[in-house]
Amino acid sequence: MLYSKIEGEGKPFIIMHGFLGMSDNWKTLAGQYVEAGFQVHILDLRNHGRSFHSDEWSYEAMVQDVYEYCQANNLTRIDILGHSMGGKVAMLFATTHPEIVGKLIVADIGPRFYKQHHQDILAGLNAVDFSVKPSRNDVEAILSQYVTDFGTRQFLLKNLYWKEPGQLAFRFNLEVFNNNLDAIGKPLADNLVFNNPTLFIRGGNSGYIQDQDIDGIRKHFPNLKLETIPNAGHWLHAENPQLFFELTTTFLKE
Repeated sequence: MLYSKIEGEGKPFIIMHGFLGMSDNWKTLAGQYVEAGFQVHILDLRNHGRSFHSDEWSYEAMVQDVYEYCQANNLTRIDILGHSMGGKVAMLFATTHPEIVGKLIVADIGPRFYKQHHQDILAGLNAVDFSVKPSRNDVEAILSQYVTDFGTRQFLLKNLYWKEPGQLAFRFNLEVFNNNLDAIGKPLADNLVFNNPTLFIRGGNSGYIQDQDIDGIRKHFPNLKLETIPNAGHWLHAENPQLFFELTTTFLKE
C-alpha cells in the first residue's frame, strides 16, 4: 500500500508528486486545501518517498497502486492533481477509471511522449558513494558538479535520510530509475479519453506544455481548461504557490 498523509474533511482530493519527489513537497499547499474544505491525500508513489520499492516501475503499475489505495480507503469519488510524472499518472488514472474521478488537474506536463532529459540529475545522484558515509554537505558538493540549479539540488536533497546512525541514503529507488528511465516519457495511449472537467496548468517559462501541444491535449481531455502561471518554470506550484492555489481551488469549486 502506498504511503500517504491524510488531512481534513470534505471531498477526497488526491495529490501526486513528480519524478524524484515525495508527498512532503506538497505539505504547505495541502494544508491550504484542507482549509478550503477538502480531505487531502498526498501520496508517495512507488519507488519514491516512504512508499515501497519495486522492480516494476511503469505508469500502469502506479495507476494500479492508486486504484488499490482508493479501494482500501473507500474513496469512490475523488478529485485528483498530479505534477509532472504525477500528472501522467493522474491522466492515465482518470482515463482508465473515469467512474472514480470527478475533476482532474494536471500541472506542467502533457500526454505526449517526452524524451529523456534527466541524465545530468541521474549522473549526479549516481556519483554519490554512500559506502564512504558522506555527510549531507558532501552529497550536495557532489551534486553541485552535475546540477547547477540551487533549487533543483535542494529538491533532490529532501530525499536524503538517515538509514541508520551515521549512514545517509536516498529514499527513492535509484537503481530501478537507472534501468527503466524510458518509462517516464511514455505517452498516453491515443484512444484514452476523459470527458469530465480537466484543468491543465503550465509555467510560462516552462517548455513542457507548448502551444502546439494543446490540440493533442484536447483530444484526450475535451472538457479542457488551460491556465498559465507567468514567470514560472516547471516547479510552478513552488514558484507561485498563491496563484497555483487560487487557480486550482476556483476550478475545483466551480
